[in-house]
Amino acid sequence: QLLVVEPEGGSVQPGGSLRLSCTASGFLQQTYTISWFRQVSGKDREGVSCISESDRTTHYADFVKGRFTVSKDDTNNTFYLQMNSLKPEDTAVYFCALRPHCRLDYPRFEPGDYWTLGTQVTVSP
Repeated sequence: QLLVVEPEGGSVQPGGSLRLSCTASGFLQQTYTISWFRQVSGKDREGVSCISESDRTTHYADFVKGRFTVSKDDTNNTFYLQMNSLKPEDTAVYFCALRPHCRLDYPRFEPGDYWTLGTQVTVSP
């Protein structure tokens, strides 16, 4: 059985950094992607970033380009979202999703996806 785990997020002051992690285990297909989404209460969920496990191709939403970096540690099959220069508007619940393809423009569950329950990231003075 496939399992995707996302540990706790956290709180940070504006301009600070935070790193989220997402670990996939179990029977994994050879090709898959890890995507990060976020959602502010009362607003639509939006795509943040994704990475292809096979060739490490990455994609970023315009509002995080230059600030966020997605990567993978092969030693423990863990994916990371490094978030720098955080702003109060980055405050949201962040979700990690294992999906066959990178589709930041479709932030909803599809058959074949594995999503985490989400973790709170708070950016405030």
